[in-house]
Amino acid sequence: MKKRKIPLRKSVVSGEMIPKKEMLRITRSKEGTVAIDPSGKMPGRGAYIAIEPEEAQLAWDKRILDRVLETKLSDEFYQELLDYVTHQKARRELFANE
Repeated sequence: MKKRKIPLRKSVVSGEMIPKKEMLRITRSKEGTVAIDPSGKMPGRGAYIAIEPEEAQLAWDKRILDRVLETKLSDEFYQELLDYVTHQKARRELFANE
């Protein structure tokens, strides 16, 4: 049986190649709106980070997403991102046992 190829994406924070399913996409639309893209299908420029609270915190501390998406992001957006990543990681750990 043929093995399926696992799509990989590069984290803008750590620079590691990680399976796409373990990543979170953040998009910037043509209008300049930045949003968290859980489906990975929203139109616009995308940047990936791993679903790890430490990585989201580092992106906030170093303002990495500001640079990558070429826009100025508010602290509220970074807080929302950190909360979302923390929640998703907790859900994965909770449902990994089933």
